[in-house]
Amino acid sequence: MYQRPIVMLDFETTGLSPGQGARITEVAALRIAGGRIVERFVSLVNCHVRVPAFITGLTGITQQMVDDAPCVSRVVPELLRFIGRDSLAAHNASFDEKFLLAEARALGLAPEHERMLCSLKLSRRLYPGLPGYKLSALSSALGIRFSGAAHRAEADAEVSANLLLHIGGHLARTYGATSIDPQLLSRVNALAAAKVPDFLRKEFGAQG
Repeated sequence: MYQRPIVMLDFETTGLSPGQGARITEVAALRIAGGRIVERFVSLVNCHVRVPAFITGLTGITQQMVDDAPCVSRVVPELLRFIGRDSLAAHNASFDEKFLLAEARALGLAPEHERMLCSLKLSRRLYPGLPGYKLSALSSALGIRFSGAAHRAEADAEVSANLLLHIGGHLARTYGATSIDPQLLSRVNALAAAKVPDFLRKEFGAQG
């Protein structure tokens, strides 16, 4: 379905912004290839910071879990090697990308992924009129099952990855797409929602 692999990324964090001192507590990266999830990188992360009580309440990630986890100086280089030069995706991608860049930069490293895709933006453009676009709302509306607890990195990344596969199926059924370049999804991300149907009809017009 997708011409090249895409890695779906999800972080759990201690707050909303690395610029305000928030750090990562957990990461999941799932590689999509051949129409399915083929490889996983999942780890709790010790950034030597305090986990706020409200974050523990939201995610279930405790201070002891983080204190006992591998150090960020080990996890982030392994994560970057796992991602490599593949396209990267996340649900609300600007959030996860800013943490990826901040944690890599703090270690003197730089991600090499080819592009960043946002499954939240794609969903808004390709499934207009849904009640909501949070993962919980999309999973309910599209029939995508959570296999773990929401607000844990692997469960959220798996739903997001299955959402991306659902999007591929939607493009096949609606527009006759037989092969999708991740670059096309970048172009859809950048379009106003009203322009997406005409763009896709022209893009896949020879196929459907």
